[in-house]
Amino acid sequence: MTPERIPLVRLGQGAYRRDYFPEDFGMQPGENNARTREVLTGERVDLRFLIREPAEVYHARSKDYLTAHALNDFRRCPLLYRRKEMGLIPERDSAAYLVGRAAHTLILEGRPRYEREYAVGGPINPRTGQPYGERTKAFAEWAERQNKPVLSDTQAALVEQMAAAVADHLFARELLAEGVAEGVVRCEYAGHRCQARIDWINPVEGRGIVDLKTADELDSFELAAKAFGYIHQLAFYRSLVAQVSGHMLPVHIVAVEKREPFRCGVWQLAPAVLEQARRQNEEAMRELLRCRETGDWFTRFESLRLIDSL
Repeated sequence: MTPERIPLVRLGQGAYRRDYFPEDFGMQPGENNARTREVLTGERVDLRFLIREPAEVYHARSKDYLTAHALNDFRRCPLLYRRKEMGLIPERDSAAYLVGRAAHTLILEGRPRYEREYAVGGPINPRTGQPYGERTKAFAEWAERQNKPVLSDTQAALVEQMAAAVADHLFARELLAEGVAEGVVRCEYAGHRCQARIDWINPVEGRGIVDLKTADELDSFELAAKAFGYIHQLAFYRSLVAQVSGHMLPVHIVAVEKREPFRCGVWQLAPAVLEQARRQNEEAMRELLRCRETGDWFTRFESLRLIDSL
């Protein structure tokens, strides 16, 4: 009797169940990383290695630890990385970022936390019975008194629609059914003190690391994932988790649109792609050490470049 093959990933239940094997992702059966091991069928990962701390504590410690976002900056331009490190380039904080953070809070941490951390709405104009506009003096004065980020009714409606779209998606719902939100990992990795704040880790076999992204539209999301360094970011998370837990976890992205029709999509990152990104991350980390030794913070555009095709 031939034993049942064990899939690399199993998602869904009943008629919706889908099994994915190593060869589906360009791997050879049995391929593994010598330093860690994949989670076996039915095994649960002990998540007690995760540190639970407020976001402001985590971000305050970013000056002492290398993060995935900082490493992506360095891979793009060492000079950009250095100027941000020195505080010469402030981080942007826009309305789009506010809505994205609020959506993360509601979807991953639940409504009680969302309602504690964000004020929604605004003062009512007694003459019209309608809320004051976001650009009015009355709204600005009310927002200042809240002592926490404020979402207008329009922004709050966007957050609710994104949360509903994620909840309605079969695979997204299953990935987020169990786990820990916003867990922090710190360790020594590739010669650097590193940290990561991971959106979600599901301890069940086949689920693993889940990253939530908000997007203008999903049609070009796969291109955006490469352009914005999402794959390298998640390979960094995966490597840190492997360092502290001994497990090489699967990685998924849940992406949801910030506009109608608020489509939600789920992607799994192939192990071969994550391994390639890991090697590139580690090469960049060695390069970062050399930059610190030499003081040479270059732009990557010093050489003459040639455009030789349309």
